[in-house]
Amino acid sequence: MLSMLRRAWWKKDKLTKYQNRHVREIVKYAYENVPFYHEVFRKHCIKPDDVKGVDDLRKLPVLSREDVQNNALQMISKKFDVSRLKRVVTSGSSGEPVTVYLSSGEDEFRKARHLRANIALGQKPRDRWIVITGPQHFSESTGFQKLLGLYVARPVSVFEDERVKVSTIQRLKPDVLDGYSSSLFLLAKEAEKRNAADIKPRIIIGGAELIDDFQKRFVEKVFDAPFYDQYACSELERLAWQCKERSSYHIDADSVVMEFIDENGENVAPGERGEIVCTSLFNYAMPLIRYAVGDVGVASNDVCSCGRSLPLMKLLEGRKDSFIVLPDGRVIAPHVLCLFMEKFKFFDNVEHYRIIQRRIDFIEFLVRMKGDFAEEAVKEELASHFRKALGVTSKNLTFETRLVDAIPLDKSGKLTSVLSEVSW
Repeated sequence: MLSMLRRAWWKKDKLTKYQNRHVREIVKYAYENVPFYHEVFRKHCIKPDDVKGVDDLRKLPVLSREDVQNNALQMISKKFDVSRLKRVVTSGSSGEPVTVYLSSGEDEFRKARHLRANIALGQKPRDRWIVITGPQHFSESTGFQKLLGLYVARPVSVFEDERVKVSTIQRLKPDVLDGYSSSLFLLAKEAEKRNAADIKPRIIIGGAELIDDFQKRFVEKVFDAPFYDQYACSELERLAWQCKERSSYHIDADSVVMEFIDENGENVAPGERGEIVCTSLFNYAMPLIRYAVGDVGVASNDVCSCGRSLPLMKLLEGRKDSFIVLPDGRVIAPHVLCLFMEKFKFFDNVEHYRIIQRRIDFIEFLVRMKGDFAEEAVKEELASHFRKALGVTSKNLTFETRLVDAIPLDKSGKLTSVLSEVSW
């Protein structure tokens, strides 16, 4: 942890040398130990010696979500036993669930790295740290954290009713309130409604999806604390974060190389928008080299006034999430629906999906399955699963499922997973 904290202040040339060395190491390792990459490099006539650093990454092809979906097991290093690896399935917030594998050491590294930004914001070792998250993340604190009782996150289920969340958080009295950004917004709305003025965190940290500036300011007003945003994806965990200055996002450049490319695959200039492509410098069980995460950002040459040398970026709203309103007045964040979808019986066989609220009492599922599935079985199971998850009956909310050959792109050209046509 101390070395991670120090690297945030390294001079630019030292950080560049560090990145170049680790890029060479991960490329050579992937070529020698990962069947998928060995074949890709051979097909494109690329040898590890052709990649001497960050600037040479452009010689390699961009890895898409579909590439990972179709080749996950072939992307695992021969040095690891897949049965001993942690399996992480993304919630499919982009509409495309992806499976990645981590060693125990890599998993611990991801969790420890996550603390760097929190510490930069002023989080203290024994702060009461409350995280609104899915049950699958309830054991995210490392064994070392739990043993010493330092930086231990106390989870609150994102699936709980908002009234229960407010009561629980009132009782726990957090110093740090953390969680999915949309869930923090809904929590703030309920807290304001109930006049829960005793929830007074010192720091608020949001992530998982973007909310607009109005929603952030609303959360800050209700809880009387600053809101800091963090950018992450399940495949690589946290990628960039806001410091106390909140002008831009610091990229975790000591663990990931982030490129911004145009539609032709060329790197864009600082200040121009580009698709975000990431190369992990610590994933060896399942290397991710030039992986397109599905978001859009802008690289910056600015220097943060906080003094940290980690490069900066600005994040555009590539994930246009919208809230779902249920007939009983409950408001459900898109990320929660994605987590529900992850628990669906046939989720491992779902290639793409979209959830569309057409009316207040009607939700449509568009699902593209891998392989042949009986449409009626999928329809019945999906409707039953979501009725139980949302606590509704067929009388007040109708579900319709259609198995399709392709999910159409939204207006932004993305496979958005949750759309609402209902105003509220």
